[in-house]
Amino acid sequence: MVSTVLASSLARRNIHYGWVVVAATFLTMLVTAGAMGAPGVLIKPLQDEFGWETSQISSALAIRLILFGFMGPFAAAFMNYFGVRKVIVFALALIGAGFIGSLFMTTLWQLLLLWGIVVGFGTGLTAMVLAATVSSRWFTKHRGLVVGMLSASSATGQLVFLPLMAELTVRYGWRSTVFFVCAMIMVAALAVLAFMRDRPADLNLPALGETDVTPPPAATSLGVALMTPITVLKEISKTSTFWILFATFFICGLSTNGLIQTHFVTLCGDFGIVPVAAASVLAVMGIFDFFGTIGSGWLSDRFDNRWLLFWYYGLRGLSLLYLPFSDFSFYGLSIFAVFYGLDWIATVPPTVKIAADRFGREKVGLVFGWVFAGHQLGAATAAYGAGLSRTELSSYLPAFFVAGAFCLLASILAITLKKSGVSHPAPAAAH
Repeated sequence: MVSTVLASSLARRNIHYGWVVVAATFLTMLVTAGAMGAPGVLIKPLQDEFGWETSQISSALAIRLILFGFMGPFAAAFMNYFGVRKVIVFALALIGAGFIGSLFMTTLWQLLLLWGIVVGFGTGLTAMVLAATVSSRWFTKHRGLVVGMLSASSATGQLVFLPLMAELTVRYGWRSTVFFVCAMIMVAALAVLAFMRDRPADLNLPALGETDVTPPPAATSLGVALMTPITVLKEISKTSTFWILFATFFICGLSTNGLIQTHFVTLCGDFGIVPVAAASVLAVMGIFDFFGTIGSGWLSDRFDNRWLLFWYYGLRGLSLLYLPFSDFSFYGLSIFAVFYGLDWIATVPPTVKIAADRFGREKVGLVFGWVFAGHQLGAATAAYGAGLSRTELSSYLPAFFVAGAFCLLASILAITLKKSGVSHPAPAAAH
């Protein structure tokens, strides 16, 4: 395999192959996040062509976000059973099939099926759980930094492709954007096939920061693997730590991809800003998020993660409360893009670190999967709720005030977590 030759070559240069796995994972999450963000520039074209209301289109996006979240724990189980590489390739194929099928849709139920269910399942298999799984398997040293990098790729991918997709949509129609997404998916699939390996032990390597090769856990049946997320949920649901992380991540989803990613372009259109310009504001957020989230990963290796979450949620809440008063001018939106962008998904590294500290490295993928399910429930609530607000109240702004207020609540919840250092709960059933 290419990976075997490359690993030997890198080892001679004292470079760990885990960084190649991070690069392949980074590209995968960047592309699938771009696919997640694409509908944000397609709401208006779909309305114009099919006559669907914002709330109807938003219902499909809400279904996708729910599945995107609730696939997380089972994605971790599938990765443990089938291997990361096979799961990613299958997920990319599923996302591609959903987008290709949408080229031929004519009715709302087809949108619900393709962009709601099919794309929801596919993107759910490559969600933030993938970042948690790769970082915990391949890294002991620099784990927080890796989580930050991969989290940044996911959030940035949702935003940085939007100007190009908006331009393609304006010039050549929404189907050209679908073709672009499918091309990105193909490139990512080829990279995964060439470079991804499931564990360091596959290349007879220790995790970065360790000296001994850790053998993979004993194989189990598929039934046991699928029941493991349920077993873990029963265990962690008895702890206040899980419910606080779940609640804060619900609010995280409520205030990010469910709201901004899905509706920001249409919101700006209500104030006379053309889609390409609005998408460019989102791209600026993505650029600042990239540095903000990597910085958050670096900080999470060094400081109390509870207080990091306090500041992240608090500052995000203030930025959302500011947006309706920005007058949607170039200056006002620029301030919002920088301030909000730095904090877009900076909450992920501290949340993963807290989950790993409290529940153990082997279970962090499954635990974070359930926490991330809360994120996507919040995202789905915002995706549908904001669309409903625009349909019924002719304005998105009430949704932004609600999201900002909830972020301030999340900042308070974060500091109620007990200080790190408590022992891990007893292990659940084997993966």
